[in-house]
Amino acid sequence: MIEYAVMPSVLGDTVLRAESEHLTGVFFNDQRHFPPSVKGPFILAKQSRSNVIRKACEEIEAYLAGERQHFELALSLQGSPFQRRVWQCLEGIGFGEVMSYGALARALGLSRGHARAVGSAVGRNPVSMIVPCHRVVAGSGGLTGYAGGLARKAHLLALEGRPEGLAALRQIEGEHHLTAGVECLQ
Repeated sequence: MIEYAVMPSVLGDTVLRAESEHLTGVFFNDQRHFPPSVKGPFILAKQSRSNVIRKACEEIEAYLAGERQHFELALSLQGSPFQRRVWQCLEGIGFGEVMSYGALARALGLSRGHARAVGSAVGRNPVSMIVPCHRVVAGSGGLTGYAGGLARKAHLLALEGRPEGLAALRQIEGEHHLTAGVECLQ
């Protein structure tokens, strides 16, 4: 049985999806690649009957509050074998670290020329934040591509102490609601 719930956060409404006792989706409500089959209205995650949704809500809240660096959730990710291989590699990028798309391709045993294919798989990550696709940056170190939007990517990197995240937050205009709480990290 598939269950959905919504979790309000500093990054906006986040839809959590669970199947059995595995987390299968963490989607920002307005992100690119939002699954068209996911339709509300949703119950609040804290009120969900699903243990994994409630646990995911708790862990994401702790992460966004700067109180957690790792997630301990049972995941079941659906994707092509190539996508799953990329997502598994993403899990090896530690809190506060970044990796370029080209370096990620090389870590997968591919040439830098495969960076676009890797980027496409990164963008289809079904569990944002949990599998840290926000930690992948351009070869120049700049912030590019994030299904949830660059303001969210900048916020997550700033939360993890990355200077490029803080710099990007300062440059993003009209997204002031996403910077709440980041000032205390400076």
